[in-house]
Amino acid sequence: MSGLFATMASMDPIHIGLWVTGAMLVFVVIGVRVAFAAALAGFLGLLWIFSAKLGFEKGLSVAMKMAGTIPHSKVSTLALSLIPTFILIGFLAYHAGLTRALFEAAKRWLGWLPGGMGVATVFSTAGFAAVSGASVATSAVFARIAVPEMLKLGYDKRFASGVVAAGGTLASLIPPSAILVIYAIIVEQDVGALLMAGFLPGAVSALIYGGLVILLAKTRKNFGPPITGFSWKQRFETLPGAMPIFFVVAIIVICIYGGVGTPTEAGALGAFVILCMALYRGTRWPQLKSSLMETAKLTVMIFTIIWGVLLYVRFLGFADLPSAFSDWIVGLDQSPMLTLLLILCAYALLGMFMDAIGMLLLTLPVVYPAVIALNGGEAVTAAESAFGVSGVGCSIWFGIIVVKMAELCLITPPIGLNCFVVAGVRPECTVQDVFRGCMPFFAADVVTIAVLIALPGIVLWLPGLMGYA
Repeated sequence: MSGLFATMASMDPIHIGLWVTGAMLVFVVIGVRVAFAAALAGFLGLLWIFSAKLGFEKGLSVAMKMAGTIPHSKVSTLALSLIPTFILIGFLAYHAGLTRALFEAAKRWLGWLPGGMGVATVFSTAGFAAVSGASVATSAVFARIAVPEMLKLGYDKRFASGVVAAGGTLASLIPPSAILVIYAIIVEQDVGALLMAGFLPGAVSALIYGGLVILLAKTRKNFGPPITGFSWKQRFETLPGAMPIFFVVAIIVICIYGGVGTPTEAGALGAFVILCMALYRGTRWPQLKSSLMETAKLTVMIFTIIWGVLLYVRFLGFADLPSAFSDWIVGLDQSPMLTLLLILCAYALLGMFMDAIGMLLLTLPVVYPAVIALNGGEAVTAAESAFGVSGVGCSIWFGIIVVKMAELCLITPPIGLNCFVVAGVRPECTVQDVFRGCMPFFAADVVTIAVLIALPGIVLWLPGLMGYA
């Protein structure tokens, strides 16, 4: 036994990092929650490293102090206050009936298209995503609203549930996005720049989804009957009910893009506007209480993951694993673009077994420095870079691509969270039905990612206007 301890104490930090990371992956595979697996691995890793340097007693003391201070120091940052405010906006909008009003407006304006209800669902989920920032919440809300209406009109239940699950993923890109905020904090980039960078790719994703629905409806008989009979008067009657959501979107864009306020201030103002509108529409204390409780539950879940993973990230820094991985990636004798594509494929596989937020939090501390190094470093110009973007531009561009990859995790088996949420809300749709309905949208996401890789200007145009890329 003493020989084992001596061997462990003599290991260099990189080998310790590899062993601890392997142990953490085992924890995740056997069913331990990502937050607790990462926290346990991070603490044990810090204990191992410092015990090897200082002895067990001092090592334990240092590890315990870090475990107690790191989560608080990182989570107390002002940028993270965005997450609960944006989530609150989404739940308040739902309980105030604004989401149903938004869906009704989309139905009357877009229902005449082939697969009209599917198209209306895509664009109404995109609109709701622009105020909620939470994919799971978006899917849960529209599973209650859109799926029954599509089933009533004779739509296939697999398609009806699939379009809702896939539409919910748009919240990952369209600002305000909780995942983009988390990414910005991990890689230490401007939150506002990342949020604005997600606007056009999110719009492109919504257009591709809508085009896919129309294509399926036109090529398959009785797939998605259009809805006709709405007069122009009936269409315009729906606009006042949907206006608060568009108003909140305008506030967020003006505050961030125009420099009027910070993203946090934009979120707080948006929440205030939706609260006032909810009270005006007759929302009472039970609905308000439900909004606050659901916001608190989702916020606690996200912050718990962040706390646990941050401890693991700090351990990785002491183990020097990110720089070692970066050096190895850069030293590969192949095209940087091929290496990037292989990294994205690894994300697709990893996303089958982990939730999106946990996956990004665990991998980005190692993968992000490697991608920046592949491009030529943080100070490289676009002309001298491997991917055709500057150092700052690469951090923003890669963020959007990797978050888009995280979207795939939400609709891919066996852990596609959006699919389970939709199936849980709609008992007539099994999880297998939802996964099958999502397959065409998975293919559409692959096309979208290819477009964003080939045309980085789609991602970097708005941040460039803000002076970031």
